[in-house]
Amino acid sequence: MTEVLRLSVVVPAWNEAESLPELQRELAAALEVLGRPWEVIYVDDGSRDGTDEVIARLAAADPRVRGASLRRNFGKSAALATGFRMARGEWVATLDADLQDDPTELPRLAAALEGGLDLVSGWKQDRKDPFTKTIPSRLFNAVTSAVAGLRLHDYNCGFKLYRKEVTEAVEIYGEFHRFIPALAHWRGFRVGEVPVRHRARRFGRSKFGASRFINGFLDLLAAAFISTSSLKPLHVFGRIGLLFLLVGLGVGGWFVAQWLGGEPMRVRPLMLLGVGLVLLGIQFVLMGLLGEMIAHQGAGAEYPVRRRFN
Repeated sequence: MTEVLRLSVVVPAWNEAESLPELQRELAAALEVLGRPWEVIYVDDGSRDGTDEVIARLAAADPRVRGASLRRNFGKSAALATGFRMARGEWVATLDADLQDDPTELPRLAAALEGGLDLVSGWKQDRKDPFTKTIPSRLFNAVTSAVAGLRLHDYNCGFKLYRKEVTEAVEIYGEFHRFIPALAHWRGFRVGEVPVRHRARRFGRSKFGASRFINGFLDLLAAAFISTSSLKPLHVFGRIGLLFLLVGLGVGGWFVAQWLGGEPMRVRPLMLLGVGLVLLGIQFVLMGLLGEMIAHQGAGAEYPVRRRFN
């Protein structure tokens, strides 16, 4: 009988050629200790340092290693989404390729998942990063926790363990990978966190930039708008548009009634306001329809893969 694949490990990588061989050695050792059938999936996010060639060599050396190389740098969310589609395990783990996440912490995540959670997020309690990253990160986590209604210390930790149902249900794109715990929570999954060991970077340099937090807060608003309610774009913008239309038509109707009663029709500020509200109402309804078209066309989109390994 063929043994059921229990665990898939998805590793997004961007210019991490130096780190991958050591990471694979550590992962293989940790996964053997865990004692479950496993696979490792490396997704090269359009690297320019030979990361794809390293993945090809790792896949050739071990049939349990697979990978893909995207045609250009689409971002971490795209790499994770590609890895999630390729994953065949009942559980899916993710960790960063820079060796800052310690694979020996996998049993702690697995124990939490076996305890009833659907998604376990790592918490870098003793974080080995400069204050320029840690202080903004604390603010970001506090705001995200408040908006999401789910208290986590470290939303953006790349070290996570999911049940397959979570990765299939949550759609990530843009930079939504930061909010996967919130997206899962809003979908009704049980989400928790456990402290994990964090290590200093050994190779390369951080991909961190100041714009990341500005984009992050904007993405948080978008994620909350899209996921926290059953409201479709037409429902949201359509309701606002209908309100404007009703008020504008009411104002116009009042002037028509005045005119039918013998009052001469003259352009007044209130009349202009009514006309403006009608036009705004029409625009909001059209925005909702356009949003529906975009959402429909973008659903289930896949990112173009340049190469696959095994």
